Amino acid sequence: MTAMFTVRSPADGTPLAEVPEQGPHDVAATAQELREAQTEWEAIGFPGRARWLRRYRDWLLDNETALGKTLQSETGKPWFEATIEVPYVVEVINYYTKNGARFLAEETPRPHNAITMTKRSQVLLRPYPLVGIITPWNFPLALALMDGVPALAAGAAVMVKPSEFTPLVTRQAVAGWAEIGAPPVFACVTGHGPTGAAVVDNVDYVQFTGSTRTGRIIGARAAERLVPFSLELGGKDAMLVLDDADVDRAANAAVWGAMCNSGQMCTSVERVYVLAPVYDDFVAKVVDKVRTLRQGRDDQSYRFDVGSLANENQLAVVERHVEDALNNGAKALTGGKRAEGGTFYEPTVLVDVHHGMTCMREETFGPTLPIMKVDDVDEAVRLANDSSYGLSATVWSTNTARAEQVARRLEAGSVNINDMFTNLFALPVPQAGWKQSGVGFRNGGAAGIRKYCRPQSIVSARVAPRSEPTWYPYSPVKSKMLARVMRFTMARDVLRRLGLR
Repeated sequence: MTAMFTVRSPADGTPLAEVPEQGPHDVAATAQELREAQTEWEAIGFPGRARWLRRYRDWLLDNETALGKTLQSETGKPWFEATIEVPYVVEVINYYTKNGARFLAEETPRPHNAITMTKRSQVLLRPYPLVGIITPWNFPLALALMDGVPALAAGAAVMVKPSEFTPLVTRQAVAGWAEIGAPPVFACVTGHGPTGAAVVDNVDYVQFTGSTRTGRIIGARAAERLVPFSLELGGKDAMLVLDDADVDRAANAAVWGAMCNSGQMCTSVERVYVLAPVYDDFVAKVVDKVRTLRQGRDDQSYRFDVGSLANENQLAVVERHVEDALNNGAKALTGGKRAEGGTFYEPTVLVDVHHGMTCMREETFGPTLPIMKVDDVDEAVRLANDSSYGLSATVWSTNTARAEQVARRLEAGSVNINDMFTNLFALPVPQAGWKQSGVGFRNGGAAGIRKYCRPQSIVSARVAPRSEPTWYPYSPVKSKMLARVMRFTMARDVLRRLGLR
């Protein structure tokens, strides 16, 4: 009999559902079923796969409210944030079904030397048969499908393992794939750590989003199996506010960038460096904005802006980071403590911070905003780069050319200028983590679907004599003649072509 575990609401601890704890045997059996179905899925070609993905898009839109309610119940998000994941996934489907045929098109490289003049070369993109996607609890629907959609479009079968804290909406979304009658190439397995380990042991490509600690373990295991992987890991994203910034816009962006999803985003603003001339104005505007935020357990009426943290473990991390900062000289201008009931933590603005504090070094993943005054741009860049993470960053200046020059100095995979999270919605550009923020990338136009494919070269003879000049038997006459032909075609000056030098 399969063991079960309880999923609870982080907002108040209410039990929501019992979910199967699937072990290695269950995962292996699911993987085998997916592999058997994948062959035909690949064979129907991209147009056939695109038709099913478009039907799935329509199902997602038709069930948008139900999915949002499930997602909200297990994440504690306010209603607005619970309802933005389906539209994002729909746009991913639209993008890859529109462009996928071109991205996956076969290539026929032209001959580049005498040996290949009589050959026809083809480069095909063949999918990895089974892609495993392991997702965290912060965006359970978006992360499962923003990676799953291009993998399915490429022709792979997909097995998703959601976080044990938020498996319900992922199970519901995968059930929708079966509900429309699509081929059985999309499955969800649930459980704790051993379930995720079994996924890594049974797939041909691993896409993981989560902590750097777990990412290292997954990467090491995948490397042992010689299985390719992509890891989108933690972040400690820096915001640089220059002395010519639009302070009102920058302050509003900082609050949203730090508090959205209760700060539980890899790309959240986790530290801010503000040039001295605008520091006081910036801090005052940020504090005023944060004080207006409404925090609580939301329904479907948009009553609250900030929800709960995902679990007690994450709440403990936030408490530890804030307490460390306060004990080492920082001041909390707002918040600074957990709220009553559930796993809520008050939106917190910290000043008088420095890099000796945990809140400036480690990923907090909570509704905190540490702000540090700096003397000049060079100091801001130096401090922003003084991190083991390098996922993304933002630069704020009314001089776009100046901001771009600063952006080019930052050690981060993505930089937004005078905007927040925009790169996440720009599907043609890659979302890549530098340093300990990851290996590989997601999105990135054609690369976002091609990463789930293996290139296959097919070279065929246009002319088929009984023997080729390079085949047996070797002889002095044939060898010397072939050497002269190769030298003539490969050398780039007359004397060497003619063998005179």
